[in-house]
Amino acid sequence: MSVRHHYRSGLQVAALMLLTTLLAGCGINNIPTLDEQAKAAWGQVQNQYQRRADLIPNLVETVKGYAQHEQETLTAVIEARAKATSIQVDASTLDNPEKLKQFQQAQDQLTGALSRLMVVSERYPDLKANQNFL
Repeated sequence: MSVRHHYRSGLQVAALMLLTTLLAGCGINNIPTLDEQAKAAWGQVQNQYQRRADLIPNLVETVKGYAQHEQETLTAVIEARAKATSIQVDASTLDNPEKLKQFQQAQDQLTGALSRLMVVSERYPDLKANQNFL
């Protein structure tokens, strides 16, 4: 029995090795096809990376324009506020029409600048959500 058992085990090992070799050989013909498919897929990935890189200058210009528009509005608000707060009107200057006119013009400029800021924030809802522009 022992010889028969060894013979049977040897046949099982040989059959397993033959089966493994046959299965490995079946896939060998697919390697060039799979390699070409992988190269084509990677080419698509590279195309998308290049497309993204080509779009970056447009995005940068858009952001620059958006930030510049916001900067101009903020500068107008800051300047109007500074001008409005520099003109002091109290009870003693109420009878000075020139001083009162300057005060009113400064307040009108501030109101206009704030209105433009509100229009900007309403026109760009993401501006209100963006902490960099608040």
